[in-house]
Amino acid sequence: MSVGSRLPVVAAAALAVACGGPPMPQELPEAPKISRSASGVVVAAQPLAAEAGARMLEAGGNAADAAVAAAFAISVVEPSMNSIGGRTQVLLRTPGGDFHGIDATTQAPWTYDPAAAGEASYGYGTIGIPGAVAGLTRLLEDHGSLPLPQVMAPAIQLARKGFRLLPGEAVRHRAVQNQIREFPGTRGHFLGPSGETHEAGTLFVQEDLARTLEAIAEGGAEVFYEGALAEAMAADLQAGGSPVTREALAQYRAEDSRIVRGSYRGYDLVGTDIPASGAVTIGILHILENFDLAELDDEAWAGVVGQAVAKGLEYRTMLGTAEEAERFLDKSFAARVAAEIYVPGVELARAAAADHGQRVPWEPSSARPAVNGRMALVGGATEGTPGLGTGRTDWTGSSWDPESTHTTHLSTADREGMLVALTQTIGPNLGSKVVTPGLGFVYAATLGGYLSSVAGGERARSSISPLMVLADGEPRLVLGAAGGARIVSAVVQAVCRFVDQGLPLPEALAAARVHPVEGGLSMETSPGIGWGDAVVDSVESWGFEVREVEAAGAFGRIHGIFLDPVTGEAVGVADPDWEGAAIVPDVERR
Repeated sequence: MSVGSRLPVVAAAALAVACGGPPMPQELPEAPKISRSASGVVVAAQPLAAEAGARMLEAGGNAADAAVAAAFAISVVEPSMNSIGGRTQVLLRTPGGDFHGIDATTQAPWTYDPAAAGEASYGYGTIGIPGAVAGLTRLLEDHGSLPLPQVMAPAIQLARKGFRLLPGEAVRHRAVQNQIREFPGTRGHFLGPSGETHEAGTLFVQEDLARTLEAIAEGGAEVFYEGALAEAMAADLQAGGSPVTREALAQYRAEDSRIVRGSYRGYDLVGTDIPASGAVTIGILHILENFDLAELDDEAWAGVVGQAVAKGLEYRTMLGTAEEAERFLDKSFAARVAAEIYVPGVELARAAAADHGQRVPWEPSSARPAVNGRMALVGGATEGTPGLGTGRTDWTGSSWDPESTHTTHLSTADREGMLVALTQTIGPNLGSKVVTPGLGFVYAATLGGYLSSVAGGERARSSISPLMVLADGEPRLVLGAAGGARIVSAVVQAVCRFVDQGLPLPEALAAARVHPVEGGLSMETSPGIGWGDAVVDSVESWGFEVREVEAAGAFGRIHGIFLDPVTGEAVGVADPDWEGAAIVPDVERR
């Protein structure tokens, strides 16, 4: 008998009634990328997760109910990117205009000693205390309107009855199949009878996960952190070498996030701060406000934006307190940083940047020197780095390249004006690669140097950056992204495309992106949406090393919402570079 089979369950019939509608489908082959409705919308990286959230809106629930339903469901249908064993960040706006944040980041136990811990990229040693369950249940308790069993019913049904694996998810499982085989619980969960990962289109059934989710639906977060699930987790984690104990699980709490604010060309910006990266994202936009981006051609735009993102990501390591974040967000400071950005023919547009040439006292590095005659944007020599220092290189990857994937994001809106931006992750593809036998979920990679050194009791910092953009106090955009450090650059570029170029959100998300990398810039060159050869040639002519990347999803994936001030509708837009969907409630299905 598995551990999961001994856990309390909610009767399947009762859950079906609680769901308040027809059974969840096993696939949505024609799920829309763009949907609009005055009744709300749910946008997520997997169609079935968006459908689960939309079911809550149909049942009379609000955006918080929809977000929790979608978040639990996506932990079932996109386990390579997130899990109930991972971390969650939430930014919520109430119908009355108040903002709230929830920090449910994975945490190192108080007894954890990073100096004594070995470094690893996966395995038991990378596992910290999971936060997602605490964060999602708190979001529902504080802001939701429906009971937990009802909100979790779609996720439970998807786990028990199965769903058809989409191609990207199947690719990511296959990419780490050797690591999957190292752990008994992971082998039993993700490998088929032949010992291989499941192919696209396979019906993926997760009975153990269904029982775990049923236990949470019945017992709430307490069963996960203090009850039978906690006992099973602690026993396995301790035996495998993780520092997570039963006591550490019981001590975990989802905390209030610090809300951070800024502005960009008259629009207000609201995000969540450390351990999230809202201050970094907003600070980069403050830097870019010093340039007239609307007047720049493509190559100049890429050069300016890429350098501004590089500056912001450098400063991220120095932002540890509210005071440091406020200093970084000061617009006079941003102007001084902007003065150090160089693109031929581009001048600063704001008089505030009068300190041209003066070093910012606490910047982590001096002006980047040329390396082998090339301009290095982000530290480190280029010699020996694949694709750098050797001229033009085509960094083409397969669709849904597993090396470029981190995290999942979803956004929700309801008819009353509540908005939620929720980012959930386990780190790299399949996180720690560890599943406790009988429980059915993967733990996040957190410790062992994966997310830099994490001290005892500390929460791991990340690039997660849910963001809302407002005009005259009224929301216009709900954003957030997946993609590791490219979360920050993707959100920044979406805002710039929308504000400076006047692009509708679908076009803003489809536009080519740029991201700083060691030695230069990474530029999206995917056919149909990427930068053309002429743009890349121009950027290289200035002395920047360029990596051309054609992999789908390699520059972050935004699943966002535009609030139309004319029609009053919420317009959901799933990133065209991923398998997501935007789904509105079916009022006829109520």
